[in-house]
Amino acid sequence: MPKMKAAVFVEPGRIVLEDKPIPDIGPLDALVRITTTTICGTDVHILKGEYPVARGLTVGHEPVGVIEKLGSAVEGYEEGQRVVAGAITPSGWSNACLCGACSQDGAGTAHGWKPMGGWRFGNTIDGCQAEYVRVPDAMANLARVPDGLTDEQVLMCPDIMSTGFGGAESAGIRIGDIVAVFAQGPIGLCATAGAKLCGASVVIGVDRLPERLAMARRMGADHVIDASRVDPVEEIARLTGGRGVDVAIEALGTQQTFESCLRVLRPGGTLSSLGVYSTDLKIPLGAFAAGLGDHKIVTTLCPGGKERMRRLMSVIERGRIDLGAMVTHRYRLDDIETAYELFGQQRDGVLKIAITP
Repeated sequence: MPKMKAAVFVEPGRIVLEDKPIPDIGPLDALVRITTTTICGTDVHILKGEYPVARGLTVGHEPVGVIEKLGSAVEGYEEGQRVVAGAITPSGWSNACLCGACSQDGAGTAHGWKPMGGWRFGNTIDGCQAEYVRVPDAMANLARVPDGLTDEQVLMCPDIMSTGFGGAESAGIRIGDIVAVFAQGPIGLCATAGAKLCGASVVIGVDRLPERLAMARRMGADHVIDASRVDPVEEIARLTGGRGVDVAIEALGTQQTFESCLRVLRPGGTLSSLGVYSTDLKIPLGAFAAGLGDHKIVTTLCPGGKERMRRLMSVIERGRIDLGAMVTHRYRLDDIETAYELFGQQRDGVLKIAITP
């Protein structure tokens, strides 16, 4: 049986490169040869054992590649086409999809509701930090890469661009809104860019690292706040004249940033949560106005599917945004364990790492 190299979860603290069989595909699937992928913060949660996956699973959920083989029932595609597939791979026909919640596809079971059902790559099926990946429901999930766009230009589409933009969209940002984005990691930077594209007139980026605050400026932030130097809640109150922000986007996944987002909201404002939380959250009474502040709290799981990918690549193709600068490091798949160490420790100004087989 033909083999490929793949990054495999072994146990908490260990993701290693192993040889695995090249995946078989069913009638509705496609086999994609990976040309570029990357490491996500969620992969680090898996590495640390904070998010459980099966031992032996190939990790990774951000594929850019070329169609190697098509299932017998797949129409509208050709082998050899350059494609991306979203981190979320909805079937298109489930109850969740037909209710408009494609990211939660497969979440309903006979034993109750399970969140994040649409996230399969590197979660419930083998992912794409490998030489090949099986893409389920290919006709719902494969999106052709426009000619002229490089792998690195579209590398953010499958997850962080879709997630960051989704956080802005879910919040219902309107023209003229004031928006604060707490944490300027890759998803926070995409949320900053998404807020600007949605029509926010003032975007405030919050982080502790100078290089990330500088990148926030490039992504459209009008003000940046170094949370290691000043209290961001007080500084946002000053910047808004005590009004507060219309939308606060939480992009780190900690109690502190979640609370800060609540505290900077105007009455009736919206907290848009993008963080992946590894412990229970508490809602402080005062910041929540005892439940009487007309606040909204919304969550977003990365929107997926081929139409979502088409829209995101169109934004890039038309020059509305350039996320290529977020690729700060490049590694071969052979060196992925070293790449994980760098990314997990957040050393050397790393934002995103391009991994090429």
